[in-house]
Amino acid sequence: MLKTLVVMLIAITAGAVGDIFLTQGMKSSGDLSSMGLREIFDTVIKALTNWRLILGTAMQAVYFGLWLAVLSWEDLSVALPLQALSYIVVAFLAQWYLGENVSPMRWAGIGLVCAGVVMITKSSGS
Repeated sequence: MLKTLVVMLIAITAGAVGDIFLTQGMKSSGDLSSMGLREIFDTVIKALTNWRLILGTAMQAVYFGLWLAVLSWEDLSVALPLQALSYIVVAFLAQWYLGENVSPMRWAGIGLVCAGVVMITKSSGS
């Protein structure tokens, strides 16, 4: 179980950092919902050279590779709930790095989810 936890923490961190860079890259591209089809196409072309989107995608690939490794040795019913720990990392990075407001109610919800993860992890006989 220690191996699973360590690899998942590395994967979660890579995924969260990837999410941060993807968010920055897309926010700098503009709101796609207010664009026409031609503007969306132009934005997609520009996105292919946006270093934040490229780095974010690479970090997501690291996450996915580590996730596949975990799935090769751990029960899905244990591994999947561990992904919920990403809520802590993402909320922290969003607040610290992106300047988002993460309300106490949101932190409380994240805490409840993580308490459930601890219960699931403790129930694993691995």
